[in-house]
Amino acid sequence: MKVEIRLFATFRNGRWKTKIMDFEDDTSIKDVLFHLNIRYDALGIALVNGKHSDIDETLKDGDVLALFPPIGGG
Repeated sequence: MKVEIRLFATFRNGRWKTKIMDFEDDTSIKDVLFHLNIRYDALGIALVNGKHSDIDETLKDGDVLALFPPIGGG
C-alpha cells in the first residue's frame, strides 16, 4: 500500500518534507516510526488524514500520515 508521509520541524533534519512510501498491509504508525528511526517518545502528534491518531492505528492505502515532534514555545 502507498502512504504519504509528511514530516515536520526537527523530523525533517537529515530526511525529507513529504514522501510517498510503500508499506505492507496492516502497517501501523508505530511501524512507520520504527522504519524512519524515530523513537516513540520523540513523537508529539500523529495525524492520519488530518485527524489525531494513536501510534497503534493501522494505516490504509492512500492515507496521509503527518508526524510532529513535541512543540514548545512561549
